[in-house]
Amino acid sequence: LLQSQLSQALNGLSDRAKEAKEFLVQLRNMVQQIQENSVEFEACLVAQCDALIDALNRRKAQLLSRVNKEHEHKLKVVRDQISHCTVKLRQTTGLMEYCLEVIKENDPSGFLQISDALIRRVHLTEDQWGKGTLTPRMTTDFDLNLDNAPLLQSIHQLDFVQMKVSSPVPAPPILQLEECCTHNNSATLSWKQPPLSTVQVEGYILELDDGNGGQFREVYVGKETMCTVDGLHFNSTYSARVKAFNKSGVSPYSKTLVLQTSEDTQSEEQTLPFPVPLERSQLRRMSPFSSTLNLQPSFSGRSYFELRSSAHQLSLHSSLQSLNSAVDIKKMVAVAWFSFDPASAHADIIFSNDNLTVTCNSYDDRVVLGKTGFSKGLHYWELSIDRYDNHPDPAFGVARIDVLKDAMLGKDDKAWAMYVDNNRSWFMHNNSHTNRTEGGITKGATVGVLLDLTRRTLTFSINEDQQGPVAFENLEGLFFPAVSLNRNVQV
Repeated sequence: LLQSQLSQALNGLSDRAKEAKEFLVQLRNMVQQIQENSVEFEACLVAQCDALIDALNRRKAQLLSRVNKEHEHKLKVVRDQISHCTVKLRQTTGLMEYCLEVIKENDPSGFLQISDALIRRVHLTEDQWGKGTLTPRMTTDFDLNLDNAPLLQSIHQLDFVQMKVSSPVPAPPILQLEECCTHNNSATLSWKQPPLSTVQVEGYILELDDGNGGQFREVYVGKETMCTVDGLHFNSTYSARVKAFNKSGVSPYSKTLVLQTSEDTQSEEQTLPFPVPLERSQLRRMSPFSSTLNLQPSFSGRSYFELRSSAHQLSLHSSLQSLNSAVDIKKMVAVAWFSFDPASAHADIIFSNDNLTVTCNSYDDRVVLGKTGFSKGLHYWELSIDRYDNHPDPAFGVARIDVLKDAMLGKDDKAWAMYVDNNRSWFMHNNSHTNRTEGGITKGATVGVLLDLTRRTLTFSINEDQQGPVAFENLEGLFFPAVSLNRNVQV
């Protein structure tokens, strides 16, 4: 009996030994397979990283080419100014030497014959050394800042996604209607994840159409759940939608929301403070659409003459015109109010009168922007000079949101301005001064700015009279009203 039990036990153990031998063969085969797969995987990884390095080197070459072009452009501008200044200096020096010789002339009759003409020539030469002539037209700094943070972040996040536990795609976000609104030509959207959703969300993508039923485009990508979009077209209907994303993919879109920018208008016969060409093509006003929201109320439309009677107001006219005949222009005028923006202004700017009045606590010029940005249409606003002491040079115009705030408006390539003293004005962009025009400002003067993004031009007026020719052309993009001033001016 015991022998039979031992024999059965040995048979079971023999089966386990046989299985162990087969398992060892399997493990040895796995070692070989792992070595082969490792070599193949490493080769693939090296090839992928080499491709990234090649792409980075190509991009580096492209960026270096742009730097070299900027370098050559700066050198050309400075060398041209050196050549121009050298010629003028040589002419001025020659005139001075000639005048000194004439002064030494002992013949009074000969001196009288040429003195008047010589004096006029000296004054003319002096005027040619006007304001801006001895100011460099180009900065030595390179306004190129390589934004490598997103790429570095992507490199740090480079990983083997197949080794991670996959998570589900996020659910569609929900637009919070009670927090969505429009004001003038800006729209604020707010959204949230569904209350019972537990899926991790890494960010959101907000899309708007073009205000005319066209294709959607991305206007925000990030982690925030609220976004304000500036520079929309007045009196237009926009559709908005949002979606969420994480490493597993992108969620479906939220429900589409319809938003209407400022639409209160009134029709009347009038002209702008300086001429608008009659041949301008007709601008089409879209009919108001119903909205799914209770939008913030916009200001009622008023005429230009009613606006002028409002003290210390910055007013904007978005004029939608149709031509009735060769001589009359009937305008649909949409009026929107904006104030100066403390959030984007230089720290030395002083605000008062509900941010409608500004001055400065520095003797240096500081920049302040308006809160409303424009990218389309015809816009006009006025600024009143409340105080003007010691003949400073305030500047008025438009700028990008990232314009230099610690220098006169127009010193960099992100502003287009007219700077003016009590006698004359100049236009300035990218530190280039042009079109000196007689006529200045005093306390109580009114400076008008006409931004025509249909014709892509910028024109200025002083006390309702156009100041100089069309100041700038070929303007395109998003522009904010802008002023630079020091402590001797209040606007």
